[in-house]
Amino acid sequence: MTQQNRMKHTRDILLDIGADLLGSLLFAIGIVCFTEPANIAPGGVSGLAIILNYIWDVLPIGGVSMAINVPLMILSFMFLGRRASVKTICSLVISSLMIDWVAAPFFPVYVGEPLLGAVFGGVFIGAGLALIFLRGSTTGGTEIVSNLMRLRWPHISMGRAILFVDFAVIALSIVVFGNLESGMYGIISLFCSTKVIDAIVYGFDQGNMVTVVSDKNPEIAQRILEDIDRGVTLLHGKGAYTGQEKEVLICAVRKSEFAKLKSIIREVDHAAFVVTTEAGEILGEGFKPVNKD
Repeated sequence: MTQQNRMKHTRDILLDIGADLLGSLLFAIGIVCFTEPANIAPGGVSGLAIILNYIWDVLPIGGVSMAINVPLMILSFMFLGRRASVKTICSLVISSLMIDWVAAPFFPVYVGEPLLGAVFGGVFIGAGLALIFLRGSTTGGTEIVSNLMRLRWPHISMGRAILFVDFAVIALSIVVFGNLESGMYGIISLFCSTKVIDAIVYGFDQGNMVTVVSDKNPEIAQRILEDIDRGVTLLHGKGAYTGQEKEVLICAVRKSEFAKLKSIIREVDHAAFVVTTEAGEILGEGFKPVNKD
């Protein structure tokens, strides 16, 4: 291994450790300081641990989370591979210790309005998980269960599998806590954490990719270059039914620029055929660099 590779390997290890420590701390604050005191179980293994802690108060949330994850980690090693499982174990151990040994004894608990607890709990949980996800790891639990489910039912998307597990835990919390509000607050917390994860993991360069079929694509392209300052690609196409040669315009824009783009297309050619798709992340010139960590 060359000196440069050794330095890169050391840097990656330090970034992994730093992301695990900071991410786990934020995650633990969300659980201990906001959701658990308000009897909110925001899905996942941590939500299940909050429920068990409510039933048997002597059980620590971090320890219960780790105990629940032990059989899941064994299944992960067996069916999902060693590499991903090892990183997950490290993140799981650190997050569990952060909950029981750092957040619980040293951080103040919020006991005010449950809605605020749900929102801020979701924000902290989402920010913590996002930092861990950015380094290619997870805290186990829901992600492992969803991946195992997809081995049996591959047609189920990752997002749907995770939602199924999370909502099952939230439904259980309604029964255990004995009120519908706990479940409603759990959904709010889950929604907030999901939005924060998306914002951090995918960045704020989410946008739209627009495909335009028009006889006036060169004019549309020129307007986009001048008015929005976005790059445009023109491809050669051919209509399958008419056999007519067409130019196909492709352009990626931020969501804030999408309305202006539509306006340009409408002004130049109101008969244009336009297909719009959501872009979860846009990388490259004018957006986030491809090689940015």
